[in-house]
Amino acid sequence: MASNGVNDHLEKRTKEEKAIDDWLPITSDRNAKWWFSTMHNVTAMVGAGVLSLPFAMSQMGWGPGVTAMLLSWIITFYTIWQMVEMHEMIPGKRFDRYHELGQYAFGEKLGLWIVVPQQIVVEVSTCIIYMVTGGKSLKKFQDIVFPHTKPLKLTYFILFFSVIEFFLSLLPNFNSLSSVSFVAAILSITYSIVAWTTSLKEHDAAVVSYDPRSDKNSDNVFMFLSALGNVAFAYAGHNVVLEIQATIPSTPEKPSTKAMWRGVWIAYLVVAFCYLPVAFIGYWAFGNGVDDNILLTLHRPTWLIAAANIFVVVHVIGSYQVYAMPVFDMIETYAVKSLKFKPSTPLRVFLRMVFVAFTLFVALTFPFFGGLMGFFGGFALAPTSYYLPCIIWLILKKPKRFGLSWTINWLCIIVGVLLTLLSPIGGLWSIIKDAKTYHFYQ
Repeated sequence: MASNGVNDHLEKRTKEEKAIDDWLPITSDRNAKWWFSTMHNVTAMVGAGVLSLPFAMSQMGWGPGVTAMLLSWIITFYTIWQMVEMHEMIPGKRFDRYHELGQYAFGEKLGLWIVVPQQIVVEVSTCIIYMVTGGKSLKKFQDIVFPHTKPLKLTYFILFFSVIEFFLSLLPNFNSLSSVSFVAAILSITYSIVAWTTSLKEHDAAVVSYDPRSDKNSDNVFMFLSALGNVAFAYAGHNVVLEIQATIPSTPEKPSTKAMWRGVWIAYLVVAFCYLPVAFIGYWAFGNGVDDNILLTLHRPTWLIAAANIFVVVHVIGSYQVYAMPVFDMIETYAVKSLKFKPSTPLRVFLRMVFVAFTLFVALTFPFFGGLMGFFGGFALAPTSYYLPCIIWLILKKPKRFGLSWTINWLCIIVGVLLTLLSPIGGLWSIIKDAKTYHFYQ
C-alpha cells in the first residue's frame, strides 16, 4: 500500500511537472523547423548593435577596429557552435536553458549563480536598449518626414514603442513569435543594406577625418574601451541560443543539433553580410563625424532614410521579444515552481506587464544609446558570448592539455576576460559624460 502511494505521488508529481513544462514558454512547443533558428538568431543578433559599429570603429581607428570586428565574429561563431553541440551532449537529456548547462558544469547552486545573473543582465539590458533604439528611430522618422512640425520629446516616442511591446509580450512562446521574427530578420538585413549603400553616396573625402575623436588622450582611451563593449554587444545571440534550440524537435535519428546548426551558420553568414559592410563603409564614409547610430548621420535620400528608421523600429520590436522570452520563462518558472502559483493566463499577463513596465521606466530615465551598449556589452555580454561557453566546454569535454582545442578555448577566455574588465570602464565614462548635459524625461 505504501509503495502504491509513493508511485501515485510520483506519477502525480510527474504529471504536474509536465503540465508546468507544457505551460512555460521555452518548453511548451518543440515543433520548430531549422529556419526558425535562422530567423530567431538573425533577429537576436542583427539589431541595435549593427547601427553603432561605425561609431565604434571611429573610436578605435582602422587597425584595431578591423581586428576587433573580425576577431569577435570568429570567436563568437566558435562559441555558439560549442553551445549548439552541448545542447544534447548527454544522451536523453536536453539543456533547454543556458543556466541548466551551467548547472551541469559547475554544480546545481554555483551554476545557477554564475549563469542566471549574467543572463538576466544581458537580456534585460538588451530590452532596455531596444526600447531606446525604437524610440530614437521613431523620433528620427518624425524629424525627417515632418521637419516643420513641433518636435515631440523622446519620452513620448519611447512610450509609443512600449505600447507595442506590452501587446506582443502576451504571445506565449518562441514559436508564436515566428512571424514577428521573420519580418524582423528581413528588415534587419534591409536597413543594414540601406545604411552602407547610402553611406557610399554621402561620402565626402574633403571633410572626412579619421583622426582620434578627441584632443585629450584620456578621452580617446575611454572611448576605445567603450567601443570594445559596443562590438561585444553586437554579438549577443548566445544568451538565447539554447532556448531557441529547445523549440526544435529531437530524436536519436534526427537530433536537434543538426537542424540548429544549419540555422546558426546561415544566421552567422547573414551577420557578416550585415555587420562588416556597415562598420567599415560607415566609418570610411563619415570618419570621426559618425553618430552612435549611423542612421542618425544619414540625410539623403530622405524617403529611404525615413523608411530605414521604420525598419529599425519593426526589427527591434521583434528583437525585444526574442530577448524577453527567456526572462519571461525564468520569471514564470520561479512563480509556479518556487512560489507555487498555479499556471494561468492572468499570472502570465501580470508578470510580463511588470517586466515591460520596468524596462520602459529605465529606458525613459537613461536613454544613453552608445554608453549603455558599451557598459553592458563588456559587463555581461562578453562573459556569456565570448568565454563562458569555452569554460563549460573545458569542464565537460576535457580536451587534451595544450592541444588545439584546449589552446583555442583558453585564447578565447583571455580575450573575453579582458573585454569584461576593460570595456565597462569606457561605457560608464560615456554614460557619466552624457549625464552631465542630460535632463530627465526630456
